[in-house]
Amino acid sequence: MDKPVIKIENLSKVYRLGEVGTGTLSHDLNRFWRMNILGQDDPYAKVGQGNDRTQKAQKGEHISALRDINLEVKQGEVLGIIGKNGAGKSTLLKLLSRVTSPTTGSIKVKGRLASLLEVGTGFHPEMTGRENIYMNGTIMGMRKWEIDRKLEEIVEFAGVAKYLDTPTKRYSSGMTVRLGFAIAAHLEPEILVVDEVLAVGDAEFQKKAIGKMQDVSTNDGRTVLFVSHNMASVQTLCTRGIILQNGTLWKQGNISEVINSYLLENPDSENTKYTIKAAPTNKIIWIEKAELLVNQQPAQMVLCGQTAEFAINYQAKDEQLHAALFLGIYNVYGEKILHLGTHYGNTDTFTPQKQGTIKCQIPKTPLTPGQYTVNLSLHINGQPYERIRNAFSFQVENGDYYGTGKLPDNKENKFLVDQNWVIN
Repeated sequence: MDKPVIKIENLSKVYRLGEVGTGTLSHDLNRFWRMNILGQDDPYAKVGQGNDRTQKAQKGEHISALRDINLEVKQGEVLGIIGKNGAGKSTLLKLLSRVTSPTTGSIKVKGRLASLLEVGTGFHPEMTGRENIYMNGTIMGMRKWEIDRKLEEIVEFAGVAKYLDTPTKRYSSGMTVRLGFAIAAHLEPEILVVDEVLAVGDAEFQKKAIGKMQDVSTNDGRTVLFVSHNMASVQTLCTRGIILQNGTLWKQGNISEVINSYLLENPDSENTKYTIKAAPTNKIIWIEKAELLVNQQPAQMVLCGQTAEFAINYQAKDEQLHAALFLGIYNVYGEKILHLGTHYGNTDTFTPQKQGTIKCQIPKTPLTPGQYTVNLSLHINGQPYERIRNAFSFQVENGDYYGTGKLPDNKENKFLVDQNWVIN
């Protein structure tokens, strides 16, 4: 368990947008000489250029997909790699899988590596499922008799026996993922690399795949690298985690601590709380700050089933008011999903102090994964007084709401409810 099987040192990957090469033969030769012969940095890369996907690309611009990554992964470790879209997760896995090569730095991999990066990775569409199994095994350096020994197990796990001799171009994306994962997991690689591609499969297959990854790690001592936006899956499967942020390694450590940091401290967050710069002179009561709390800490994300708390700080000039506070939670389509208010809780109205904090706690967040926006409304003496639209937003991530590892399809459900089934 203590032996590193992957060692990454000063790894960077730079892409040039808009064209291949520098544009001139002399510059191409100069780059080759400096980088490949002398081992120096790219002379045409812009210093400090990051991967900001909100900016329009310029012709010939260099984008650093990864910058100065240093990482060791030990034998038998299950490493979760998390981060927002564009953080560099897939680029890192492609470099590990040798789909592309690093611009600078080095990667040392000890043992046979199998990867599942995208739907259909490593498949020839004109070849049958059976032929693709043998082709992948051969690429991994396995003998025919070794693949023969695993064939039945692969087919049974993937559930494609009926279509084994059908060209994979006729497979659905779900069938392709199932077969791809079955091949990668069963052909006994020392290192298994799995990208977000498992999200294509149904809930039953995802649970089965996670169980298989746990099995190969715990029982066989094999190493797993797992990329996912599903925090529940990452929490269940992984022992250690890293967070990538704009191409850099932002944090690493125990998986629970890493997930907590991702949910609470993500530096890329915007509009995750409401604040006013100066107290208004024309109001007798006003909201000065509002935000989401998770584990009593400011957060921009919460898991399904996790306790969420909305904290609203106010100030008042008149302490003889009868006030009420309401929160409306809206999805990305502008539909109101939840309507919360002091009227419906145990406070009804409240008499404000000169300044104070009101907290609304949801013991078990019932929202399905997605982005949500909060509207705030203050009522005085039964009448609307102040309304703040789109005060702040927050993200709900996959969590184990039901304790079963399963959630209904987001497209068909807007919120989750506790339920008990009795079968006689």
